[in-house]
Amino acid sequence: MPKTSKRKTPAPLDPSDQVFELAAELFRVVSAPMRLKILNCLHDGEQNVTYLLSKIDTTQPNMSQHLNTLYKAKVLGKRREGVQIYYRVIDERVAALCRAVCTQIVAEEAS
Repeated sequence: MPKTSKRKTPAPLDPSDQVFELAAELFRVVSAPMRLKILNCLHDGEQNVTYLLSKIDTTQPNMSQHLNTLYKAKVLGKRREGVQIYYRVIDERVAALCRAVCTQIVAEEAS
């Protein structure tokens, strides 16, 4: 007899408006393709702005604007070393969510 796996059904979400407002804000923060590219570049660890600009085709002011949005949303952390600013992912849940969605899209396109 084949073994059947019993997957637990997730508990229903708290129907309070606050839960949905917070989720919508998180999705707004990562809704820009540029921010997804930044998160992808920071997947393997901390990088400075010069490195990010070498990997992502954009201007320095545009990059700074997106980095600031991710920083203010507490998705990224930063530190200064001399004139360089280094960014790192501090909210792994957001990075994991973005990776999961993008990986699924790539897999579907390859089929």
